[in-house]
Amino acid sequence: MIDFCEVMQRVKNILSKQTNKQKVLDKEVALALKIDPKNYAVIKKRKKIPYESLAFFAKQNKLNMNWLLFAQNPKYLT
Repeated sequence: MIDFCEVMQRVKNILSKQTNKQKVLDKEVALALKIDPKNYAVIKKRKKIPYESLAFFAKQNKLNMNWLLFAQNPKYLT
């Protein structure tokens, strides 16, 4: 099963590299995924993976969806 926390940690890692910040807040993750921060809090509590938002985030950042969801290489699409 796909773990919500692991997927969101990979999103945070990407955002951390883009912003050169050590700590990425949930609000920043929500905004990067184009989700209302209050809605993201509900999603996080229920551990529901926002697949559509992740797909758009992956496309925007040229990321491999398999890497985001399953940590399968390659990380970036060429």
